[in-house]
Amino acid sequence: MKNKKDDAALCRLGKVGGQAVLEGVMMRSGDRWCLAVRREGGEITRQDGSYVSLRKRNKFCNIPIIRGVINFVEMLKLSMDMLTKSAEMLGEDVGEPETKFEKWVNDKFGDKIMGVVTGIATVLGVALSLGLFVFLPTFIANLILGKGDGTFQPLRSLIEGGLKISIFVLYIFLVGLMRDIKRTFRYHGAEHKSVACYEKGLELTPENAATCTRFHPRCGTSFIFVMLLLSIVIGIFIPFNEIPLLRTAVKILVLPITVGLGFEFIMYAGKHDNVLVKILSAPGLWMQRLTTKEPDKGMLEVAIKALKGAMPDEFPPEEEPEEAPSGDAAAEASGEGSSANAENGSGGETEVDA
Repeated sequence: MKNKKDDAALCRLGKVGGQAVLEGVMMRSGDRWCLAVRREGGEITRQDGSYVSLRKRNKFCNIPIIRGVINFVEMLKLSMDMLTKSAEMLGEDVGEPETKFEKWVNDKFGDKIMGVVTGIATVLGVALSLGLFVFLPTFIANLILGKGDGTFQPLRSLIEGGLKISIFVLYIFLVGLMRDIKRTFRYHGAEHKSVACYEKGLELTPENAATCTRFHPRCGTSFIFVMLLLSIVIGIFIPFNEIPLLRTAVKILVLPITVGLGFEFIMYAGKHDNVLVKILSAPGLWMQRLTTKEPDKGMLEVAIKALKGAMPDEFPPEEEPEEAPSGDAAAEASGEGSSANAENGSGGETEVDA
């Protein structure tokens, strides 16, 4: 029989999630978000706000599968915004002289240039993703199996899916070798540990959070891995092997279905702990060994600050004393931490992330 303590713990599941950013963590609970960043001097600066999802403003957008696609687009945009805000909060451009070229660009284009740069970066990112995870696997599978009539359709889909997973794992491994990305992955671990600490009902302290797991089923890494696995199943039912471009086009068209199904599973996995969920979540949790690293006390302080800021009803500001930066945190921020001021873009994850 469940007791009140078990019911209280169940209510906390899926209530808060977030992402790692440049030298910090963003947490989101309901319509509120809070971004906490440790500056070079060691102090923690915080910014919060609200974001009402289209799923709450339009009933149609909250229909299963459709809501997953809506969430993916919204969280991708929010993720990029949080990365930009974290860079601004770090003050990385303060004191740097403006070059003649930069002055000319600002005079000619002003604020419009940022929209152009963001648009170009988005197009290039989508093109790279499609090239690596759609066109390349299909091309290699055709080299191996030829353009068959569908007789080996399950095998073809399995090969394509295996190639996608291999490319994804290799990419994460290579990116994780970069020093700045390593620090972001440590903040990712701090984010997970602080959420786990909250969900277990422990007092939110760095010491308690340090004892919690850095692996969470409701993570962007798990979400991507689930989509890759789903693509194998969906690929079995996509014909047109003799016309590779048409087969690839159909894959792109069914991507929203893959995203929607992946979202539904991740949301279910975040609130349930049965045998089926454990089995299906295992690959994504294994991948988190690459995308999360053990944080230090200072990183946990930042994550906890963001979590409390995102839940002001549970953690009123007056009950949250300001903490002076610990010696380790200040040293990290002024030493190795300052290297993270270079924009790396690795902290972005969907809000399915915990």
